[in-house]
Amino acid sequence: MDDLIATLPKAELHLHIEGTLEPELAFQLADKNGISLPFASVDAMRAAYDFQDLQSFLDLYYASISVVCTEEDFHELTLAYLKKAASQNVRHTEIFFDPQSHLPREIPFETMLSGITSALKRGETELGISSRLILCFLRHLSAESAQETLQQALPFREQIIGVGLDSSEMGHPPSKFVKVFEEARQHGFRVVCHAGEEGPPEYITEALDLLHAERIDHGVRCMEDPALVERLAAEQIPLTVCPLSNVRLCVFKEMSEHPLKRMLEAGLLVTVNSDDPPYFGGYVNENFTAVQQALNLSHNELIQLARNSFTASFLSDSEKQKLLAELPAETD
Repeated sequence: MDDLIATLPKAELHLHIEGTLEPELAFQLADKNGISLPFASVDAMRAAYDFQDLQSFLDLYYASISVVCTEEDFHELTLAYLKKAASQNVRHTEIFFDPQSHLPREIPFETMLSGITSALKRGETELGISSRLILCFLRHLSAESAQETLQQALPFREQIIGVGLDSSEMGHPPSKFVKVFEEARQHGFRVVCHAGEEGPPEYITEALDLLHAERIDHGVRCMEDPALVERLAAEQIPLTVCPLSNVRLCVFKEMSEHPLKRMLEAGLLVTVNSDDPPYFGGYVNENFTAVQQALNLSHNELIQLARNSFTASFLSDSEKQKLLAELPAETD
């Protein structure tokens, strides 16, 4: 199974580029930019990755990304992730970035975008990884702040395929952001939304009905609502599940409790992703391995998860077919 996971071509559709900051790179950038991190060493920083919930993670996450400042920093951060992804046979990735984490630090929108997109271009030419970029609004901030961020993004519309919603879920339902998502759709952005991680199944329904989300990020709590599961299966709404993240953030106590296998069996279009890999203990292959071992996933189920990742992507039909053709045959 480990060999199959290592060699499976796959897409990663739920990945926060700021959340790929490895401690080693964080200290390098801190030193370069004259910024002090609240940790004595790389090991001390890693040891702090012991989270009680989503908010305890976010507090550390936002403090850490203060070291990412220049176009070169964003480029280096993104390229480091792409090299790791390529080593795990990720063939396509759809990356989230959070402008509202950087704009208050007086980092121009164009600085972060240029650094990220130049690395994505290198990823395509040097590593063979295609990519798309998704702007996420921070839901703990106001709808007005999201609206201002959208306006800053419009001049760069051709470089950003979609918009999403992330950060602290509880108390910040999708309904808070109806207006900004409506305008984003009018400008042609695709729509995704974090929902049903810590938040209730109702947040998934809101994301679908009010924001018109095409894809739900996380979505694991849909299993508490049989009617919603039936709808998600019937409409084949993709769910970008992040198993190691779910366990490290205490959505589930241990991997054996994770509903991924039941979600597959219910006919849901689920995918496996790494979310913020250094913080949660692994990149996409480590997530595949963790669920395979804990849930006893079969050869065919692993191939199905890889197939789902391409099907759920924002690639064109012809691009999807080319990648799907690389998958191994299922066994009888």
